[in-house]
Amino acid sequence: MEQVSEGRAREWLPRTAGLLIGTLALAVAFIAAYVGALHDPTPRDLPVGFVLGDQRAEAVLAAVRGQSHVVEPIEYDDAAAADDGLHDREVYGVLASDPQGGLLLTVASASGPSATTAIAQVFTTAAQRANTPLRVTDRVPVASTDPRGVVPFYLNVGYVLGGYLASTVLGIAVGTTPRTLRRSALRIAALTVYSVVLGVAGALVVGPGLGAFQHHLVAIAATGALTVLAAAMIASAIQGWLGILGTGLVILLLVVVGNPGSGGIYAPEFLPDGLRGMHRWNVPGLANDLTKSAVYFHGRAALWPAVGLAVWAVVGAAGLLTATLVRGRRAAAPTRVRSGSGEASGTG
Repeated sequence: MEQVSEGRAREWLPRTAGLLIGTLALAVAFIAAYVGALHDPTPRDLPVGFVLGDQRAEAVLAAVRGQSHVVEPIEYDDAAAADDGLHDREVYGVLASDPQGGLLLTVASASGPSATTAIAQVFTTAAQRANTPLRVTDRVPVASTDPRGVVPFYLNVGYVLGGYLASTVLGIAVGTTPRTLRRSALRIAALTVYSVVLGVAGALVVGPGLGAFQHHLVAIAATGALTVLAAAMIASAIQGWLGILGTGLVILLLVVVGNPGSGGIYAPEFLPDGLRGMHRWNVPGLANDLTKSAVYFHGRAALWPAVGLAVWAVVGAAGLLTATLVRGRRAAAPTRVRSGSGEASGTG
């Protein structure tokens, strides 16, 4: 009896130690990522547009840029192109000569309230120094029910969380690696249905439930469903190849690094260099950008984040199917006599 107990201890002790070490590393990474990215948000190179030939605006932008790197001047050929840049979220604001005298700063706070606030402060100070009147208008303001512009971020945190948790629950219940392509297809179908349901549920919560976004519920639900599916498929693929231990890698990619780098809490230009461009390709960042496009900008600049999320979902599904072909079939084909049902652990 003692020999059996010692044998079992030798089996579970290394596994338990490995899990604890992995959890410790994940927690340390979480602390480092969030504190490192968000403890001292400092704006740098916030893009501000101006029209070529507008000497007054160009001079003020050059003076501000010469004193600091808070803003980055972006040149446009005409006022229409600059307005398009503002609505396509290429720039946070446009500086122009005011027909009434002085300067006019047009911003879109829905792109990022932290960014537009910093820009307005910079140009207010510059205008005061130059004794030039400055008028600030907000062309695309955030909703009064979301004054800090954080609802899209927290909404998508829930969507991403729901996606990878659903994959993890299925992995624990029926095995992380399906043994046949049919089972793999059934898992993908189940997660797709789950994604649609959660997408609709999230839209109803932030809409009629909490009153944050009363309009665009269909677009929010569609964005949510795509986000949940992308997160679920990525998690399924990683877990399909690495087993339940792959959940740690999923959390690292989607939460530990993904959330600070999404540009949801602070605009990307407030983040350290390594995280500034992450929102253009990671799931939380793409979801945040797509939600803003749907809610505030009438779908403008929505193509890339929508395609990006779709690509992640397709790549994840392909990864799960490939894991089934390699690991699932290998586990399903008995190479030696096994006790019990004969199924390999971690496959379903």
